[in-house]
Order: sequence, then structure tokens, then C-alpha cells
Amino acid sequence: MLPIHENLKDKTAVITGGSGVLCSEMARELARHGVNVAILNRTAEKGASIAEEINMAGGRAISVAADVLNRTLLEKAKETVLESFGRIDLLINGAGGNHPDAITDVEIYDKESEAKSFFDLEETGFSNVFAANFTGTFLPSQVFGRELLKQQAPTIINISSMSSFSPMTKVPAYSAAKSAINNFTMWMAVHFAETGLRINAIAPGFFQTTQNRSLLFNDDGSYTARSHKILNSTPMKRFGDPKDLLGTLLWLADEKSSGFVTGITVPVDGGFMAYSGV
Repeated sequence: MLPIHENLKDKTAVITGGSGVLCSEMARELARHGVNVAILNRTAEKGASIAEEINMAGGRAISVAADVLNRTLLEKAKETVLESFGRIDLLINGAGGNHPDAITDVEIYDKESEAKSFFDLEETGFSNVFAANFTGTFLPSQVFGRELLKQQAPTIINISSMSSFSPMTKVPAYSAAKSAINNFTMWMAVHFAETGLRINAIAPGFFQTTQNRSLLFNDDGSYTARSHKILNSTPMKRFGDPKDLLGTLLWLADEKSSGFVTGITVPVDGGFMAYSGV
């Protein structure tokens, strides 16, 4: 168990996509450090069980409905958070994800194949995935940013991906959006540097989540060919556990630990980025 960061006590965190496997673990951990947590999802029901779990453990959490692509709903969510906790100190932009409409069937184009390739991707599918990840980071940052600036040491933590550094095959929209998030993180860090608002990102390596289970595991529970490729390229030879992200999260969230750190994207990847393959 990680040491308690006393400096985080009584602060308030807003977490978009807060019911997901990775962000729900972040929500639980922040609450353990005394942070008030607002879990945002498109429907409040998605985060209700996480909020209840936190409250039962003695923390303070609420579940709020908000679509990260809808400014009006985000504004309403902001008012709900302020009514409940009175302040906002930390924003975690965790909403995003992928969709089959923006995924090719093959890694390498073959003009003889009838499998879905780059040329078969629909514009709306590509645009929707890009928006869910990038615009879904931009809009919450705008809506909650003014409240963040009212605090002494506010922080935004964006959720990036390994695919932001070197694009994964088959997922061009997701990869492009996550790369844009890295760039946007740096841009925002410079733009707000003199205000005290720090903006950083975490780039998880390959973690087992509900979303990617079918990509990593066969129906019988064995690894897929894609899993073997990932593990062979990960020096630590395992997938990440959600708890592996928490130390980096706390470091970036606590200005006592990282007060001079802004504009970076931190890989938490078991060595994946460091390995050349030879």
C-alpha cells in the first residue's frame, strides 16, 4: 500500500470515464488519500457502484452524468460537483476508447484481401473515435479549467497511450487521438504555466481492461497472437495491473512531489518503449 499523501486531503478530483477499469482504481486510491471524488460517465449509474464503494470505506464520492462531448452537460456536471464539494483541484481526463468502425481487420494492407482495410473505414467511425479521445479531453479541460484556476495548486492529468508514441496497427483513429493528447498536454502546460496550473499525462502500457479483452484473450482464456507480440516486446513480460498506475498518479497530483513538473507524458509500460526488439 502506498504512503498517504497528506497534501491531497480535502481536495476534489473530477474523473471523466471514472467507472472504467483504470480510472476507477484511480478514484479509489485518491479517496484513500482524503480526496473528494466526482466520477463522471455518460450515465450516473455507471459510476454509482464505485462511488458507493468509496463512501462505504469512509471516503467521499459522487457519480455524475456527463457526456464529454457535450458542453452543456459538462457545465451541469460542474455545478453538481461544486454543490457537493465546493471546489475542484484535479481533473483526470480518462474518457475515451475505441470502436470497431475505426479499426481495420488487418495489420498490413493487402490489395488481394477482402478484409476491412484503411480504405473501408467510414469517416464517421474515424471521427467519432478521434473526438471521444481528443475532443473529450479538450472540452472538460475548458469547462473545469476556470474552476481549477481558483485553487492554489491545480492539476490536469490526461490519459494517453503507448500508441501515442508509436502507433499500433489496426487502430489509426485511436492512435492519432492519443498522439494529439500528448501534444495538447505540452501546449496547455506552456499556456497555463504562469497560473500555477500544471498539465501532465500518463501513458499506460498494455493493461487488461474490459475494452481490450477480446483483443488480448481467446474465448478459452489463452493469449491471442496480438498478446504474444505485446508480451514479447515488453521486457517485464506481463500486462500492467491498474495499481501499477497509482504511484505515478499520486506523484503528478501532489504539488509537493511534482510542483516543477508540467508538460510531460509519463510511460508506465513495463519497459515497452525502451525495447528495440533486439
